[in-house]
Amino acid sequence: MEERLLSSREKARIINLNTNAYGSFAEIGAGQEVAAIFFKAGGASQTVAKTMSAYDMTFSNAIYGSEESGRYVCEPRVVKMLNHEYKLLEERLGDTKGKEKAFFAFAATVTTINFQKTSQGHGWLGVQFQLKPETQPNQLIVHLNMHDRDVLAQQQVVGTVGANMIYACYHHTDDIENFVNSLMDNLSRENLDIDMVRLQGPDFDHVDNRLLSLYLVENGHTDAAMFAPDGHVVQPSDLLYKKNILALRGRFRPVTNVNMDMLRCGSNDFLAEKDVDPNKVVTIAELTLNDLGFQSGDVDKQDFLDRVDILSSLGVYVMISNYQEYYKLVSYFSQQTKEKIGIVLGVYNLESIFDEKYYEKLKGGILESFSTLFSRNVKLYVYPALRQDSPGDLYTCINFRLPHHLEDLYEYLIANQKIDDITDFDYSNLNIFSDKVLEMIRLGKGGWERLVPEKVASAIKEKKLFGYKPAATVTP
Repeated sequence: MEERLLSSREKARIINLNTNAYGSFAEIGAGQEVAAIFFKAGGASQTVAKTMSAYDMTFSNAIYGSEESGRYVCEPRVVKMLNHEYKLLEERLGDTKGKEKAFFAFAATVTTINFQKTSQGHGWLGVQFQLKPETQPNQLIVHLNMHDRDVLAQQQVVGTVGANMIYACYHHTDDIENFVNSLMDNLSRENLDIDMVRLQGPDFDHVDNRLLSLYLVENGHTDAAMFAPDGHVVQPSDLLYKKNILALRGRFRPVTNVNMDMLRCGSNDFLAEKDVDPNKVVTIAELTLNDLGFQSGDVDKQDFLDRVDILSSLGVYVMISNYQEYYKLVSYFSQQTKEKIGIVLGVYNLESIFDEKYYEKLKGGILESFSTLFSRNVKLYVYPALRQDSPGDLYTCINFRLPHHLEDLYEYLIANQKIDDITDFDYSNLNIFSDKVLEMIRLGKGGWERLVPEKVASAIKEKKLFGYKPAATVTP
């Protein structure tokens, strides 16, 4: 029998009455919604040590220090709040309650929708917590984007997520996927999306936060999540704000010399654009859920981590998304930045962009999708291929094939420099196909090492990725 979903107040009551958790609440920007839930649940005296809201910036700075960036709804702010409040708990209550209580500090810095409804709400929420008394604390950080068009509704969302977070810290740590899913209890994507979760500490050394991000996308709690080259999860809007974005979509199973040449050529062409600042370029390798086997219901978690590891080792940011169509990907990027966006793709992927079957559910069909794909400062850089019907001949934007009724649309995009050929490519790479490379790796056939970057070959052999088998030894 499926368990009944607990309300926020029920979760708070369980924490108040049935755990030894004891801590403080510091909330800025959306009232004191989380603390209010715990007070109204009953038994709060057994859980709540202090609540506060340093709403005025002068008070906030006096307590937590100022922010060099000038932004107060940010991850560094919520971390400062957590560290400060948790330290006070230890200093003031360590001798009297430290042996019997598991301390926690909850913090939130939030901005809700403005009066004119021209900006949307978002926030950083965190919990620093012990699972047992007299142990080192762990830390949970969450970023959420709120979608309700009403301030009170957004405040209620913050309260619900905060209660879910504290409850998860004490009741869902044995099942990390359930831990992540429970953060959305009693809420839906109409209310918010959660695009970053980070859980770390001595009790969670076994947790790979990239999997938490995968769970967010896989379970529909957000559309995209990102990782830095060092493997750490990052919040997309913080990373991409006012940046030029260059993205390459692929399966990267494995990363081949073709992928690297596409990035090299695409990057050179992108940096040559007059409206691109070389110091503000973020290069992204994007994986979609479909490329991870989501449609078959079998996402191989280790395979996912292996691909992220390899891409990260090559110095690029990695993104996982559920944007199957390119116009949805561009729409997402356009929400994060107003600067130029470049998409590197193969010429056969360009065919799929002009395939009208992908837009049958749109009222405006392909024109509606293209109004999104090309309406902003976006350019497609097209990598050539060998023609399948004429071996040895190049297939490029010049001889691109498409239905007659779309030719004028295509010519318009070419004339306005929305689509451009990559010309400085390595011809020798055009005979490399990832499926064949993968087959060679799995069958132990020699020679595949020449077809992938050296770092990738080393990683595949060392970690035995993608079903790697050593090449058969020939006995004379």
